[in-house]
Amino acid sequence: MTVFEWIDRVLLTAAVVMILLAGALLLVRLWLGPSMLDRAICLDVTAALIIAGLGAQAAFSRAPFYFPIMLVLAFLGFTGSVAIARFIAVRDRPAAAHGREATVEEDRSA
Repeated sequence: MTVFEWIDRVLLTAAVVMILLAGALLLVRLWLGPSMLDRAICLDVTAALIIAGLGAQAAFSRAPFYFPIMLVLAFLGFTGSVAIARFIAVRDRPAAAHGREATVEEDRSA
């Protein structure tokens, strides 16, 4: 094992340890989160941690097999975050905007 391989192995091990520590802290925040928005953010960070773990696995095994999986997970995490944010924005919006009822067209455009 060369010096560069040893350094590579140590850095990958440190990255995996940090990912696991972040996952443990994420579970604590998920458990203690007082609001639905906190839990939604935890789910988004969970997707990011899974992608980071797959990236570490891809670097460790030197296999490009994991890259399309990481791309799909990133897309799903992004769309999930946007959907949750949109749901919360629609839920918190007042039913009558400026003293009038909101129309279907206004709901679609928002």
